[in-house]
Amino acid sequence: MRGDNVILIGMPASGKSTVGVILAKVLGYDFIDTDLLIQRREGRRLSRILLDEGLEGFLAIEDDVCAGLSASRTVIATGGSAVYGRRGMARLQALGRVVYLDVPFPALQARLHDIRGRGVALREGQTLFELYEERTALYRRYADVTVDEDGLTLEETVRAALEALGGA
Repeated sequence: MRGDNVILIGMPASGKSTVGVILAKVLGYDFIDTDLLIQRREGRRLSRILLDEGLEGFLAIEDDVCAGLSASRTVIATGGSAVYGRRGMARLQALGRVVYLDVPFPALQARLHDIRGRGVALREGQTLFELYEERTALYRRYADVTVDEDGLTLEETVRAALEALGGA
């Protein structure tokens, strides 16, 4: 049986944290941002963890944090790379319904200015478009529902997420 949480997945800058906070308020739920949990546990910013541990080390930490989550009636905003972790994603799927916030690449490109400073998990030499294509397949695989954010305002995205969840 699935839990009563809402889990948001999607690319960095897709609005997971922003939409998540508003969604939590509307639903009367708590809110967790897994990126913040990682930073708190490690005592470092995401970008620093990536520099210190490398991509694989960062992904292992992220997977461990997601796999260890426990929550009820909570909106959980994940890091964009959470979908690389099998244990973490299995746990998130068990915790509730997974919502993919799908942003078209041109809009994403306009939103993401400082990829490295933001702590985006890119492989050496990988372009943002290559990352987008690689992750899109994973987001679609794990999602219970998808919200197409193309042309939507923040409020419209929240409303679309609520509708996709059946009015939650």
